[in-house]
Amino acid sequence: MLSAFLAGCTNNTAETTASDPESKSMLTFAWPRDIGEMNPHIYNPSQLFAQSMVYEPLVGYEDGGELKGYLAESWEISENGKEYLFNLRQNVKFSDGSDFNAEIVKRNFDTVLQNAQLHSWLGFISKVEQTEAVDEYKFKLTLKEPYYPTIQELAVVRPTRILGAAGFPEGDDTSKGVAKPVGTGPWVLEEHKVDEYAVFARNEHYWGELPEVERIKVKVIPDAETRVLAFEKGDLDLIYGEGVINIDTFKQLESTGSYETKISEPVATRLLVMNSKKEQLSDERVRQALHYGFNKQAMVEGVTSGLEAVADQILSTNFPYTSDIDAAAVEYNVDKAKELLDEAGWKLPEGKAVREKDGKPLEIELMYNSTETIQKMMAETLQSEYAVIGVKLNIVGVELTTQVERFKANEFDLNFFSNYGAPYDPHTFINIVATEGFGFREAISAYPNKDELLEMIAKVPQTTDEGERQELYSSILESLQEQGAIVPVSYIKKIAIYQKDVADFKFPANRDAHPFTGISLNK
Repeated sequence: MLSAFLAGCTNNTAETTASDPESKSMLTFAWPRDIGEMNPHIYNPSQLFAQSMVYEPLVGYEDGGELKGYLAESWEISENGKEYLFNLRQNVKFSDGSDFNAEIVKRNFDTVLQNAQLHSWLGFISKVEQTEAVDEYKFKLTLKEPYYPTIQELAVVRPTRILGAAGFPEGDDTSKGVAKPVGTGPWVLEEHKVDEYAVFARNEHYWGELPEVERIKVKVIPDAETRVLAFEKGDLDLIYGEGVINIDTFKQLESTGSYETKISEPVATRLLVMNSKKEQLSDERVRQALHYGFNKQAMVEGVTSGLEAVADQILSTNFPYTSDIDAAAVEYNVDKAKELLDEAGWKLPEGKAVREKDGKPLEIELMYNSTETIQKMMAETLQSEYAVIGVKLNIVGVELTTQVERFKANEFDLNFFSNYGAPYDPHTFINIVATEGFGFREAISAYPNKDELLEMIAKVPQTTDEGERQELYSSILESLQEQGAIVPVSYIKKIAIYQKDVADFKFPANRDAHPFTGISLNK
């Protein structure tokens, strides 16, 4: 995804501000960085949770992968899978009081399509042939070919959420900025001081149930320890997200009994990816040995203090099409690992600690994100465990950008990765597996059924039959895992810790969405 730094930042001042002690009920929480430009059609530096507060999709992603109508009450898909007719919700107003209708939906889609290359990661974008406002409350998308994930991809936070007419710049090219953040969502950006705070007020024009809390204040606090101190002082009502505070700190605060805590369902899977293009890893027996050769349960519990859960499947079963996956779980077994390495010809010479084959040592490099504590600790654990089975693991910490670049360039032996989560998976994950330049296609290059896998992956999005689609997903995900190049390690989860007077907190099903639906304060 490209970063777009847009002109015209907002520093709006409302008559009643968050700093006013007389202001009505306000929930305060911290975020590591500024909310960004609040443009629904671009990416960084705009923050996903903030965009989701102001802008809404046609379709929302709910628990268990259910797709629910938001600005579209319902939709109809043609038998050939190419036409999507959306019956739009009536009597919806934007936050400035203007009307929501099919014309404004078309205008939003057209500006996104005008910059299709910017959004090429989203599968349906390149397949759109035509947009049409059929009448005031009917909008039709016509695709060049069937693409079943279209509805699911409309649920993502960006780039297809709906901006009001007053938000469009001259010329309608929103990739260059928006005039102001006007949406149909439950919140309106009321005040914004860049890199310090943002205040969102309740949208009194909201078509749905009005939020209980009248204001949300987002304090920008980059440092995790400073966030915790602010929370303990009572300056924050809520800390929420992935990696927002140290796991040990979370556990310590939880143990006091002074606060409420919650842990989400899995939002993604932490994976260990093995590059089967590398000579040492081209043999499936070696890859399987490396899976058998570390105690996943002990590592996950030790490194994450039980916050993450051991992963037996590449994708957690709370994602669509994953409940029937039957890939066999691999149990920790040092003897089995040694046996597989012996069979593969990697023998341990007498008096040596590292196995050899044809005079070459079994030496492998694991790349990890140097700023990610969990990856670093897991890398150190694997290094120790693999030494027991005669494998020398060199661990190398690099910056995230370097990790991504090396992975895409096929310059790795082992690498940590996590899938994208809801609402992107499973289709986005298997798509990047099949796409050159993401690292996964290289990782599975030694699979004897690679060509068959790639054919199945290409076929999935074009299927209009649910049963056939489920069978394809099952075959693909089972085969990817069982041949050992993609090893599930743990299920990543979000945490929330909040003051006792915060009630009705719920994690959103969409990994990127805001968590404020239904939340209330009892101050």
